[in-house]
Amino acid sequence: MKCRRTPIIGDAERYELGKGLEDGFELWTDIITKGWIVTTNLIKVQREDGTIVCPYITHRRGRTFIGDGDYIIIEDDGTKHVVGQDKFPLRFEIVEE
Repeated sequence: MKCRRTPIIGDAERYELGKGLEDGFELWTDIITKGWIVTTNLIKVQREDGTIVCPYITHRRGRTFIGDGDYIIIEDDGTKHVVGQDKFPLRFEIVEE
């Protein structure tokens, strides 16, 4: 069976700290010691106490960490997705700004 992804209408915004697009932060030390994801382009934020954390969004499959240049897609029902800047133009077309 062949199928086509149905259009998803939502808001897209390149991730920036301070906009509240993430659902939380994970300690950098926990991320690298668990060793279950590629950490090369992850955004790292240093807190006042010196700890380093990485932002993420939560969805039905778990957590997705946000990388440098990633877009956050927020669907009309509030569902969030992280899309890399390399994949964004292949999966989405801008319908209005």
